[in-house]
Amino acid sequence: MPLTGFRIIDLTRVISGPFCTMMLADLGADVIKIEPPGEGDPIRKQGAGRDGMSWYFASFNRNKRSVTLDLKAPEGRVALERLIATADAVIDNFRPGVLARLGFDEARLQEIRPGIVTCSITGFGSTGPYSDRPAFDFIAQAMSGFMSVNGGPGDPPLRTGLPISDLVSGLYGALGVCAALVRRERAQTGEHVEISLTNSMVSLLAYVASHYFATGEVLPKTGNDHPIASPYGLFRTRDGQIAIAPSDNTFFGRLMDALELPALKTHPDFVSNDLRVLHRARLTALVEEQLGHSDSEYWITKLNAAGVPCGPIYDMHGVFSDPQILAQEMVMNVPTKDHGEVRMLGFPIKLSQTPCAVRRPPPDMGEHTGALLAELGYSPAELEQLRKLRVTAA
Repeated sequence: MPLTGFRIIDLTRVISGPFCTMMLADLGADVIKIEPPGEGDPIRKQGAGRDGMSWYFASFNRNKRSVTLDLKAPEGRVALERLIATADAVIDNFRPGVLARLGFDEARLQEIRPGIVTCSITGFGSTGPYSDRPAFDFIAQAMSGFMSVNGGPGDPPLRTGLPISDLVSGLYGALGVCAALVRRERAQTGEHVEISLTNSMVSLLAYVASHYFATGEVLPKTGNDHPIASPYGLFRTRDGQIAIAPSDNTFFGRLMDALELPALKTHPDFVSNDLRVLHRARLTALVEEQLGHSDSEYWITKLNAAGVPCGPIYDMHGVFSDPQILAQEMVMNVPTKDHGEVRMLGFPIKLSQTPCAVRRPPPDMGEHTGALLAELGYSPAELEQLRKLRVTAA
């Protein structure tokens, strides 16, 4: 697999970091998840689950091994140091300075393992006036401007339903670590990767930001309509709504032909995208008048056949029964030793020669502590002493 042979020490918890390290594990890395004894990752106790396992936790922690270590105890820090000495990367999502206070600042990590790649995922980054502030997804969505663009005209700021800043920062973290590992292979030197939830969200502002930079104007909220393209959004049919996304003149022409409205292609109010945005309400009414003659399924089939991007609006039932989603294996059942089968999301990265795979189920807390510490040279007596001191829990 692409990352076979690379060992990652995972000091993260909740979502952003575990999502990052899970992607690296899915690509073949040996990810060792460090958890505090008796507590573990907080999401072990959150969300729906079965047979004693949180499926919320499982969905972010497959392909990892779990070691419990009390990093406040000197013996726990020694064990971590010995693990780091075998690793290629260390990833954390502590607040800035926490890892340094534990005795593992960047200089110390490079001393333990020269050339190691490190990655920190924080709320605001390590510099600037807000660097010490706590932050969660909701705060990053609010302060990045992301909430300000969601919803319709007159609506209050609105978050996305999913913790998108955690997920995007996890993606950026995995990308940054992979890039740093490639550089290390070439230059034989380490790299520190810094990711923040807020920066990650700002980076997604796309055409909303470019319009503001170019004009100084804040685009108005348009709900499900595209702010700079028309017709583009949700449209009523005889029995519901469908999503249609003709993003330029070519697709607009195809849509008008499929709707048997060819005259609108040369109508003076609709001949350019800017004009179609200006006259959006009237154009939407004309489109929906035609769509209202038939059901959604008919139009989804007809418009796609005509080369117009179009699809249904699914809830979770619809997503995970759709034949395309199933054909792409975007849902899978993962067997575990003691918790039955866990249903979870599949792999979005499709590699032709070295595909992602589930090599290990989500670990029980501390499941691999004894084996991994034994690999480092700890004797049975030493392991028992760590358990007695509650430095480890297994």
